[in-house]
Amino acid sequence: MADESAVTVYGNNAISDLNKKNNNGFSVKVGLAQALRGGAIVQVTNVDQAKIAESAGACCVIVSDQSESGSGIGISRMVDPAVVKQIQRSVGVPVMAKARVGHFVEAQILEAVGVDYIDENELIAVADEDHFINKHNFQIPFVCGCRSLGEGLRRVREGAAMIRTQGDRSGSGSIVDTVKHVRDVMGKIRVLTNMDEDEVFTFAKELGAPYDILAQTKQMGRLPVVHFASGGIVTPADAALMMQLGCDGVFIGSEVFNSADPYKSVRAIVQAVRNYNDAHILAKVSTGLTDAVTGGGSELNDAMTSLNLDENNGGRY
Repeated sequence: MADESAVTVYGNNAISDLNKKNNNGFSVKVGLAQALRGGAIVQVTNVDQAKIAESAGACCVIVSDQSESGSGIGISRMVDPAVVKQIQRSVGVPVMAKARVGHFVEAQILEAVGVDYIDENELIAVADEDHFINKHNFQIPFVCGCRSLGEGLRRVREGAAMIRTQGDRSGSGSIVDTVKHVRDVMGKIRVLTNMDEDEVFTFAKELGAPYDILAQTKQMGRLPVVHFASGGIVTPADAALMMQLGCDGVFIGSEVFNSADPYKSVRAIVQAVRNYNDAHILAKVSTGLTDAVTGGGSELNDAMTSLNLDENNGGRY
């Protein structure tokens, strides 16, 4: 493997950094990213939203600019560091912030501010169309998006400690692209695990993926870093679907705060991520959320806690 090889601390298949002179050990960053496994990362734009996300059980908040969900006029850039600092002082969960693709100076600023994670985000304006940030030059973990296995493994080679399989980019709430891309990534990993060693070289060429990272993926039977899903995830069922497809967690967009009861909506998704294989809990946390999203009457506000199925209907809560 190359000096800047990916590493993992999953199970007994750990592969450590070969470059002992590297002060920004990738294994440490991967370990920090793994602390978010099994959780929901919520996009917030201000302190109030961050507090709601924390109280609802979010494992991390990602700070975004108001303009990202606005009219689309102008260029979306790194959020004001003052907003990041306000949120850092207000919540106890890790704070993530976005930098433009290829804009290593924005990443340097965010690292100086003291964010816990940097998302090199393709959904905001792109600063460099040809080059991504060399994430090995930084001491904090990076998150990068992908829509295919080859793309994801290229980002890992560059130093991404978390991969975010990206779906819908418009904020429409459609999950179809997210499902498509997650299934594509997982499907190719299943194909990879059944390949002979000699076939991996050709598969790496077809995917445009680094051979050593692809070989590690084959050994592990999964991506060698934490894998979240993002885009169109607005209901507990959406979140549970992503988890059952094999993801380690989900990103929730800031549109969740447009609901009548943002806390209830975020809390329901968090519970769905934690209990994604339990259909009874999923039914319970999904109850009454349509009313919360549409802002209808208050008669269903307590439905989630009052729902009770008898033994003939599949058990009790």
